[in-house]
Amino acid sequence: MTDTLHAAAIDILKINDRGSYTVPTKGLYPFQWNWDSCLTALGQRHFDADRALTEIETLFAHQWPCGMVPHIIFHELDDGYFPGPDVWDCRRPVPTSGITQPPVAGFALARLLESAPDLDTRARPLLARITAWHRWFHATRDPARTGLVALIHPWESGRDNSVDWDIPFERVPTEGIAPYTRRDTQHADPAHRPTKEQYDRYIWLVERFRGLEWQTDKLHDASPFQVVDPGFNAILIRSCLDLAALCDRMGAVELAQENRAMAEAGLAALGALWSEAHGQYLCLDRITGGLIDSPSSGGVLAAFAPIPAEHATRIAATIEGHGTRFRVASHAPGTEGFDAKRYWRGPVWLVVNYMIADGLERAGCADAAARITRSSLDLIRTSGFAEYYDPLTGEALGGTQFTWTAAMVLELLSMEG
Repeated sequence: MTDTLHAAAIDILKINDRGSYTVPTKGLYPFQWNWDSCLTALGQRHFDADRALTEIETLFAHQWPCGMVPHIIFHELDDGYFPGPDVWDCRRPVPTSGITQPPVAGFALARLLESAPDLDTRARPLLARITAWHRWFHATRDPARTGLVALIHPWESGRDNSVDWDIPFERVPTEGIAPYTRRDTQHADPAHRPTKEQYDRYIWLVERFRGLEWQTDKLHDASPFQVVDPGFNAILIRSCLDLAALCDRMGAVELAQENRAMAEAGLAALGALWSEAHGQYLCLDRITGGLIDSPSSGGVLAAFAPIPAEHATRIAATIEGHGTRFRVASHAPGTEGFDAKRYWRGPVWLVVNYMIADGLERAGCADAAARITRSSLDLIRTSGFAEYYDPLTGEALGGTQFTWTAAMVLELLSMEG
């Protein structure tokens, strides 16, 4: 069975390969997505390390001069996705979106080169590029220099439709936006996707930022949605640390020092988001200054960073307490907002499972990590390579033949082995 899963995962990665980049799945997501690509490279490294590095290089070929790496690159025209390049109107040589996604590239590159050190010389230019992205986050998304960066649009989180965003998202208007036609509900069950009201707010933010001509140093203060996500910040911290270690190995001392300093500032500030009552971290609404009482997967994903051991142990217990057949639910079952089938409001995502398991294992919670790994692979054996899954039944949801799910299966099989 393990050999069958391994072969099937590779087949899916090849099916969705477009030569120099990979699409998440045909139809629903026909372009290159930022953190999808970096995590896809982790799967590709198991059978073609050279192709894996190309995946990351292609992404960073479209980095903006300011350092931001956009969350979508529109390599080819395809009207099957909304909002397309005409809505973003970022005026880049190759069209892109104007917001970003979780900065997992530093972690992904370090892990790739662990198993393919012969690619060090070719990968070296990426050290400065990824550092520039990390630097951009702290310069534009942490104006008060707190050590933690904020999201200005839910899509940046990677957890697009999380319950975490509900309260701060109410500040975003729905009036005055241009008429539009969604495409996601033509490819997936509308009952499992964000509501129209939520989508209206997504588009209002895009139009607001477009009106400012995508000047990324102005967008934070212009957004009525400013949320500090512990999971997002943990990814940034971990990527800074892993990239710093890689820079040390390659003799890029100044870049190593800069990344390590950013990580240390983030770690020092992350503790303020800890909730003893929930046994996990919570998001912070930067505009009100208060924690958001919403126990979602972003708060357990914080274990991806080197958090205190006692917090990692509590997070492992919190996940165990969910009591679902499959872990890790993207929102705590039995709490307000939980929906086992709706996008990011309850379902299991293998990419999140992988990062949580990796972090818990590094923190000494090996048994908890192994249970997440085993549960994740059981989901695949039960329901195939879907986009996400019902944590209660294991039902496959969203897109099918999903790229980063396949990539994570290769990583999880390696962890289990």
